[in-house]
Amino acid sequence: MKKLLCLFILLFSQSSFAEDAIYTGFFSNKAVDGYDTVSYFTEGKPQKGNAEFIASYMGADWYFSSQKNADLFTANPTKYAPQYGGFCAWAVAEKNDRAPGDPNQFSIVDGKLYLNYDAQVKSLWERDIPGFIAQGDQNWPKLLKQ
Repeated sequence: MKKLLCLFILLFSQSSFAEDAIYTGFFSNKAVDGYDTVSYFTEGKPQKGNAEFIASYMGADWYFSSQKNADLFTANPTKYAPQYGGFCAWAVAEKNDRAPGDPNQFSIVDGKLYLNYDAQVKSLWERDIPGFIAQGDQNWPKLLKQ
């Protein structure tokens, strides 16, 4: 029982969550919950990826809706990967902390993809997107080191 408790604490501790540069959830290695990040730019909306079209980047599996999108991502992953590793952009900026990003709560600003925790948080983010981006860009490198 003691071993199970220790394993549980290790799996769900903030420190193990904080070490990840890409948000994948606890029991998955899918970046952006398996959504095709290229589709945000080409279709203007998120599309679920397909297990047929996967690329690895920064220790996570990225799913795509087509081979073409997988190829676009592979050629330039920093163009298509969400900022702050897919964690909630508002939380990174305002709270200097990590929270999951919801693939359906997104913004594309100056050619970069940002995710937010939920619709309510996205409305907070939209109050000062340039300010939150500036603060998030300062906070993110420090969060990566924690």
